[in-house]
Amino acid sequence: MKILLLGAHGQLGRSLAPLLASFGELQALTRAELELHDLPALRQGLRRERPQLVVNAAAWTAVEQAEHEPQAAFALNAAAPAALAEEAAALGAWLLHYSTDYVFDGRLGRPYREDDACAPLNVYGQSKRAGEQAIVAAGGKALILRTSWLYSRHGRNFLLTMQRLLRERAEVRVVADQFGNPTSCAALAAASLALVARIAAGNPGPGGLYHASCTGGASWYELAEAIAADLRARGEPCARLLPIAAADYPSSVARPADSRLDCSALQRDWGVALPDWRTALAACLAGPA
Repeated sequence: MKILLLGAHGQLGRSLAPLLASFGELQALTRAELELHDLPALRQGLRRERPQLVVNAAAWTAVEQAEHEPQAAFALNAAAPAALAEEAAALGAWLLHYSTDYVFDGRLGRPYREDDACAPLNVYGQSKRAGEQAIVAAGGKALILRTSWLYSRHGRNFLLTMQRLLRERAEVRVVADQFGNPTSCAALAAASLALVARIAAGNPGPGGLYHASCTGGASWYELAEAIAADLRARGEPCARLLPIAAADYPSSVARPADSRLDCSALQRDWGVALPDWRTALAACLAGPA
């Protein structure tokens, strides 16, 4: 199978690349090698390479910056996936694309299912929702995986930021009234590999949109507590954690209060499930830096 991976140097792309390489010819491209804002070049690249599977791990993920640069966010999160989906459909290739829990407003009061109404609160969520809709409209063979609260040992994410702050400060204030599914990139990449294995074997489940996050909900404060507990167990300096309300955290961007995802459909239709978030976090913390 010939696979084209976009966003190879992002935190998810770095987890995906070594796993996808086991399925044959992998071309892992960074944004420097194929600029997703350049739609003619993007389309030409797919027509030239003719992959059987396109994995799009590239995205605009700077939530606050998206409010100030909406055109750039929509270009990367909506226009580029639309072009990828159209070209993949023309080639008869599968497209595996990643979306976000931020397509929801967080007011439902239970974990969201795939058919629950979307109502993004910010430009980032709006741009990702537009990307989902464009992929569906292209009519090709596609899997859209909504995931949430991604972290890894690389890049910029809550885990690395919290480890740094806990080591440097005497006290760290963390939001305790926003809830989601903390998800390790390693766990999401492993689940993605299981999906790709079924596609490569000619035994795929139905295409469409699925939720794919680690199970079990948590607040940012609960996630920070688990990170702090690991530091203490290693005998490292660790600040005192102070729970605060989201209203007390300075931010210009509205975020969903409870964007937990119900991921049972992916297990039902594809036989794939991610682990509990605490199990995945422990595995990430125990792994190599």
